[in-house]
Amino acid sequence: MLSPAAAMVYVLGTPGGPHRRAMLAVAVGMAVMGLLAWATAPAVSRSRLRVPIQLAGAVVTLLGASGLALLDGGVTSPLGALELFSLVFFAVVLPTRLFAPMALLCIAAYATVALAGGAAPTGFAWVFTFTYAGVAYLAMRHTSALASLRRRLGEVSRIDALTGCLNRRGFDERLDAEFAAAARRGGPVTLILADLDRFKEVNDSRGHRAGDELLAWTGRTLARGIRGIDTVGRIGGDEFAAVLVDADADDARSVVDRLRAELDPVSPTSIGYASYPADADSLAALRQLADERAYADKLARQPGPPSGESADRARVQVEARTTPAVSGRERRRRSVADGGWLGVSVCAVGLGYVVLFAQGQPHRLGMGMLLAAGWLLAAMVVAGAERLSRSAALRLWMAGYGLVEFVLSTSIVALNGGATSTLAVGLLAPMPLIALSTPPRVGVPLLGLISSCYLAVAVFVGAASPWHVAVQLGGTIAVTIACGSQGAEAGRQRRRLTELSRIDALTGILNRHGFEQRFAAALGCTQSDLSLLILDLDRFKQVNDRQGHAAGDALLTWVAGTLRATVEPSDVVGRLGGDEFVVLLSSADAAEAAATAERLGAALAARTAASIGTATLGVHGSDFDALYAHADAELYARKSRRRPATPAPAQNRRRPTLGYGHAERREAPAPDGLRPA
Repeated sequence: MLSPAAAMVYVLGTPGGPHRRAMLAVAVGMAVMGLLAWATAPAVSRSRLRVPIQLAGAVVTLLGASGLALLDGGVTSPLGALELFSLVFFAVVLPTRLFAPMALLCIAAYATVALAGGAAPTGFAWVFTFTYAGVAYLAMRHTSALASLRRRLGEVSRIDALTGCLNRRGFDERLDAEFAAAARRGGPVTLILADLDRFKEVNDSRGHRAGDELLAWTGRTLARGIRGIDTVGRIGGDEFAAVLVDADADDARSVVDRLRAELDPVSPTSIGYASYPADADSLAALRQLADERAYADKLARQPGPPSGESADRARVQVEARTTPAVSGRERRRRSVADGGWLGVSVCAVGLGYVVLFAQGQPHRLGMGMLLAAGWLLAAMVVAGAERLSRSAALRLWMAGYGLVEFVLSTSIVALNGGATSTLAVGLLAPMPLIALSTPPRVGVPLLGLISSCYLAVAVFVGAASPWHVAVQLGGTIAVTIACGSQGAEAGRQRRRLTELSRIDALTGILNRHGFEQRFAAALGCTQSDLSLLILDLDRFKQVNDRQGHAAGDALLTWVAGTLRATVEPSDVVGRLGGDEFVVLLSSADAAEAAATAERLGAALAARTAASIGTATLGVHGSDFDALYAHADAELYARKSRRRPATPAPAQNRRRPTLGYGHAERREAPAPDGLRPA
């Protein structure tokens, strides 16, 4: 809609120009097409022909833009760069596979106007084509990189940092999707639930580190025991689940037998499963039945706790596990590099113009020297992008770089003849990429400065016509706003995904991934007065077993809120998993950490007892692993010296299932083949 609107304003403002009626008809036709596209957008977005329809609309828009430019005199007319504006816009809204053919079409359309339209200064079309092509390529690459970053952040936000399996949120999303797909095609899907038997005793007898290693081993073993199209998730402290695609009850039985043979020698596990549509006709019923069968399996087995040798075996086998991560510095490095590449590209095109087409111009040498200086500075930024991204003075460095490049560009445009000269494109063309890759608080003032200086060059140095300046600047600003909105939306999505990847969905405090990041950041900023507290709720498992998982979840949420309300605002609270919480005291020595532990224990005693271990940086270790090991050992020693009471049951108590179905337990027999012989 922006191109036909700008064209109609220009045509109506210059009624004495040639072909105005034809140009107005073309602009009106483009506007009608734009309105139809806007009105039918919801229906088109749901259509299987969405992509062809959108591409057809883009082609019609390009044809209309080319027709307007030809009717107005060619590439040097105020409307001569509409195809190139579209090129940059397509770079940020189209997938890479669609952008490539559309980019070729845009360039072909512009080349047609250059050849068939009115005469243009030597090298004019060459400079415009390569400048906008370079900007569009960088915008496309930056957009693709941000999309990749969002995808990886999305994956991290759905991954349990300890086991590498999907977390509760990720697994529920996958289960919902697979069940919906099975219902559409009429095929089977099976849900498996697995609960580690007497896992709490591993934490209590061997420490949380051994428990974590056993959980990680279990996650890897489950993932190894299913097909690549199936999915495993950790849905609770010691609870796992798997969804088997296109697997009926017979297929599930063989998978369960195989998993049990793998798990039981190391970590005895109660397992239940249910298949759609054979066992249940809804997702809620599927969850409930699998949950009931897992509970029935636990009652039938009456298993013992994992042995010490089993925990040792799990530790040896899980040492090679890696946790997916996304560097917080990655986007800064890419933005710095893209800023450098932008300068390299624009200055390289300008140097090509000076060498190939600027013979006889009075300021050729001066333009060449300024362009070479700009190219060298931009190349230095590209080469030092990694180091700059780690610098605390990054904003200052990039502001200085942008100011120097801006002064050089303005000087080059002035030497070349003003706002409608060939090299004036180098001042305006970078604006969309700046809006896309720069935060608004930096980008908006910079873009305002560029626009003001372009207008100043037009007024004090010269321009072919006010309409040329208005259309060129207005069109660039329109594309810039579109790119900026894309960048802002990508930023909002990225921040939301980053938050999800660091926050425990149940309690709202940091999860393991987020806490480890905050601890690493705190460790890099201090060398003393840093203490770690580990808290373990006593007999929490009995809360789940006697009162149900809903009561357990409510207690965990209350504990998280109590911890945050009790410690200082500068301290950090996290939940590592299950009923294990951690607190990072940002300014506390060993004595102060012990006092804080007593205060936290007293605050939690209103609803539950808790065992707490402490460790202080420089006293009990110099990194997270050492502090965790000491605090965990102290926690276990305190737990062993006393017999903690079970939190009081709810008034209306009912016998629970294992929790994933959130249903009252019925005496449901395990399916054939599930109970051990």
